[in-house]
Amino acid sequence: MRVYHGSYTQIKEIDLSKCEIGKDFGQGFYVTKIKEQAQFWAERKGLDNDTQGFVTEFEFNENAFQHFKLKTLQFAGYDENWLDFVTMNRNTALPQPTHDYDIVEGPVADDKIATQIKKYLKGGVSKQQFLEELKFVKETHQICFCTGRSLQMLDCTDKTKEIEYGISEIGEPLIEQFILDFNIDEETATDKFFSSDTFAKLADESTKFYKKTWQEIYELLKQELQ
Repeated sequence: MRVYHGSYTQIKEIDLSKCEIGKDFGQGFYVTKIKEQAQFWAERKGLDNDTQGFVTEFEFNENAFQHFKLKTLQFAGYDENWLDFVTMNRNTALPQPTHDYDIVEGPVADDKIATQIKKYLKGGVSKQQFLEELKFVKETHQICFCTGRSLQMLDCTDKTKEIEYGISEIGEPLIEQFILDFNIDEETATDKFFSSDTFAKLADESTKFYKKTWQEIYELLKQELQ
């Protein structure tokens, strides 16, 4: 699936630690399949940062929802479960992160809906009234990538095939060795690898790390984590 991220600049590297908390689906990197929606956010973020804004395109591997041992959650539309989940994540007084999902997909709580959520939380509108109003909201869409290992399901469309091949060849044996050496499970090993600075450098074309052997990259990862 082709997805888009609207921001004040082109996204070349995703750093989840820099993502805001208190968002609809929690802290994470957000994309949408609706290009116009991403363009709106690019323009808005651009105005806030005195730039023209930029829409970065990605390819999302939808097999993530069935395979790869990822914990995922999908909302088909605005409903009670969606409302409860969003209000939980928007409550920054709660311990963070508020959930342990890798990827969450569903509709957006835009500015108008966010205002209504505040009224709902203050008792100004009932849950039934709020959900009834949502029936008339136009279609929106977002996917939130909440963990480092979830980002392996997202490829920037301007990556070269050489980089993609290099990462693929390096990642599998590296994670297997990581599991053996540190006596950890596959999920933990994968998450640590894809969240590391070493992986960020591997995915950066300018470093040429993708031309190194997996053993060389593994040594760099171990040095980083020690």
